[in-house]
Amino acid sequence: MPNYIAFAVPFFFLFIGMEIWAARRKGLPVYRANDAVVDISTGMTQQIALIFFKKAALFAAYLAVYHHRLVGLPLKSPLTWALGFVLIDLAYYWWHRLSHEVSLLWAAHVVHHSSEDYNLAVALRQSVLTPWTIVPFHLPLALLGVPPVVMVAVDSFNTLYQFWIHTPLVGPLGAVERWLNTPSLHRVHHAINPVYLDKNFGGTFMVWDRVFGTYQPETEPPVYGTVKPLRSFDPFVAQFHYWAELRDRVRAAPALADKLGVLLRGPAWTPRGVAHSPPPEVRPETFVKYDPALAPALRRYVLVQVALVVAGATGLMFYENALAPLPLALGAALVLLGPLAWGGFLERRPWAFPVEAARLALLALAGAVAAWARPGPPAAAVAAGVAAAGMAAWLARLWQSSPSREPFPPRAAEPARRPPRPRPG
Repeated sequence: MPNYIAFAVPFFFLFIGMEIWAARRKGLPVYRANDAVVDISTGMTQQIALIFFKKAALFAAYLAVYHHRLVGLPLKSPLTWALGFVLIDLAYYWWHRLSHEVSLLWAAHVVHHSSEDYNLAVALRQSVLTPWTIVPFHLPLALLGVPPVVMVAVDSFNTLYQFWIHTPLVGPLGAVERWLNTPSLHRVHHAINPVYLDKNFGGTFMVWDRVFGTYQPETEPPVYGTVKPLRSFDPFVAQFHYWAELRDRVRAAPALADKLGVLLRGPAWTPRGVAHSPPPEVRPETFVKYDPALAPALRRYVLVQVALVVAGATGLMFYENALAPLPLALGAALVLLGPLAWGGFLERRPWAFPVEAARLALLALAGAVAAWARPGPPAAAVAAGVAAAGMAAWLARLWQSSPSREPFPPRAAEPARRPPRPRPG
């Protein structure tokens, strides 16, 4: 089965580039480099994790249920593919809705909502855990006889459709929005305006939201993020912060029933007797985004490394079935150490420089392993060694040029921010 997401990666970045160009032509501040780095890092981390974990387990579970299917649907029939797409989208609606209404599921899905921007890069901001949380919602399709090949293909196409709706540059599309998800309708879904919370859960179709009472058109300028702000540009904090919050809330809950309620009810739920206030109104003109400064030279270094690591990650996605375990593991480590270091740079952590230096050393080692695995001219080892040495020299210059040899200057005071609100949105 082809990896359709891997084939789409170059087009993702082509369209992101076009969106940046169009936004600049219109004078709109659509992108911030720090936030986009987190978007790309979380999506890349998810795709590398899928290489090792999800696919085999998903197929095993789906095939086990499919073996006991109630009906048999012919693989080559267009009706099978059409029915599969409709059922996948319905399953997606309920997974998506419950991912907002059940805190255990929200802990995974919140990753996608924690950006305070809205652009095509945000579409790539994905959790390593959501491919697992959606598995139970796919199993009924196996019971209904949707062939595994159809399920995987139409699920990928459903995901790819949702990329383009993450743009602020396309306005409402009129009658189209009676049937299909659009940028305007999905902006509503990402917004934390009280009127917009928990609306528009559809993937490709808007029919489900109309049928189940969660449809909301765009009626006021949206403000993006989560009601309780993330306030971090560390991709791994973005991936896992809500689990720590859940742990703390469970510990603080007074009774067993309350502890279960924290996990199984919505993020806004609080035990009886605990004060709860509705989220206040928010407005774009008064909303202050989290945006710590990063030195321009260091930002350029991070952006170059992002481009290189994305290329490497895409290669791993293409050749995951052809690579031996050791090169695959080394490649994955190189990819995952990138976001770890970038998050440290963006959050001004002193350990970011040593982590990045270790990643560059691992790059040279990976080149040596590639040369050893394929006897012949040591081109891979030489190329990896030269690239690692060049980037290490660049990194060293950045360290040397820092004031007093410190990795980061003191952080400037941040503007005042509205207090955290009790409900993630």
